[in-house]
Amino acid sequence: MDRVRSFFQKQDVSEQEYQPLNEETPIADGSSESHVEHDHDVPFSWIEYSIFTLLGVAMLWAWNMFLAAAPYFQLRFQADEWVLQSFQSAILSVSTVTNLGTQIILTKTQHSASYPFRINLALYLNVAVFALLTISTVTALDVSPSAYLSFILVMVAFGAWAAGLIQNGAFAFAAGFGRPEYMQAIMAGQGVAGVLPAFVQVVSVMVAPPKDHAKVPVEENREEGKAAFIYFLAAVIMSVVALAAFIPLVQRHNRIVENRMIERMAASMTSIEESERAARKTVGMVALFRKLHWLAGGVFVCFTVTMFFPVITPKILSVTPPEDASLLLQPAAFIPLGFLFWNLGDLGGRTASLFFSPNQKPALLFAVSLARVLFLPLYAMCNLHGQGAVINSDVFYLFFVQFPFGLTNGWLASVCMIAAGDWVEEGEREASGGFMGLCLVGGLTFGSLLSFTAAGL
Repeated sequence: MDRVRSFFQKQDVSEQEYQPLNEETPIADGSSESHVEHDHDVPFSWIEYSIFTLLGVAMLWAWNMFLAAAPYFQLRFQADEWVLQSFQSAILSVSTVTNLGTQIILTKTQHSASYPFRINLALYLNVAVFALLTISTVTALDVSPSAYLSFILVMVAFGAWAAGLIQNGAFAFAAGFGRPEYMQAIMAGQGVAGVLPAFVQVVSVMVAPPKDHAKVPVEENREEGKAAFIYFLAAVIMSVVALAAFIPLVQRHNRIVENRMIERMAASMTSIEESERAARKTVGMVALFRKLHWLAGGVFVCFTVTMFFPVITPKILSVTPPEDASLLLQPAAFIPLGFLFWNLGDLGGRTASLFFSPNQKPALLFAVSLARVLFLPLYAMCNLHGQGAVINSDVFYLFFVQFPFGLTNGWLASVCMIAAGDWVEEGEREASGGFMGLCLVGGLTFGSLLSFTAAGL
């Protein structure tokens, strides 16, 4: 990756006020000295890359299971019209606010942080939360909609707490390895977590088309309950697998810290954590923002703009009339197909960042994040609510709106997260990883609140 990225790097950046700290600087004898000593001390490993990818999958898999279970929630809430209309907004609000609050608190506790502990705690929380949700699909089916909503919101809050822990921990933990590929692996894993649920939804509709049936008690709708049971159980299994895979990664991390401890002659240190904390700098968010303002702003704006897509996508239907449309173009399949194309683009963008990552031009990345606003008017040219499209083509919607919108999101977010480690000192890298994760969640929160302005479209 370094060879590929070096092709895009400027040879002379000495006059830039905002320049990466891992550039080589000349010394008196004409040789060069790197500001970041351990960039090449840690060899790249595809096994470690795969584990970080799995952590990225686990990071968003739980949330995608909440989305996949929306039809089941609608069934459980059908007896209360207010709950039925409001539960999605309530879940979104509780999740984003809790996640953002968690990120702010964790970002302020850098020096004493144990990032492996945060990741493990998050995965254990996910196991507990989704085990309870799995049990809820087969027991206490006669509780009132308001009582079940209260239970769901409590689970969402704990899930959002876990998401904050693993986002802060995983990004900081990956930054500590000094391998930008591992940061990209987390972002790629998040993309995979978005693609799989959408793909499963499309396939399930094609295999078992939905039936139009009257409202009946929850106990009689066994198929929906079984689907939700599988969704939640899959989240439990994913978290358990991630827990098991994380063990060798922690052991590898400990060996790296031990080697650095020896190299720095830290004989007085009594433990690995003590050595790691001694090398870690406590950096305020203001100081990090001064160094990372373009990149932090880029990832914040990127996800702010992106949060309009999940609100608008369910409103867009195929341009083919329902009576003439194939099963794939019916709303039950076409809507998740729109999500699938967006997530495929997102995954492609996250993968492309491994090969094309212009980290020397952070201001340009911020400009690209602002330019993505131009995608939003394109949605108005599509078939909103089946009322007709300005450009009467499903190909235009899927290939020229959804896919590139997802592609730019995945690429831009990944590049900003990867580049952050190049613009801070070695001891600040873990803090920068947590700070960038905070900016990412901040963009999601602000965008989710701002997206309500599009709810009336």
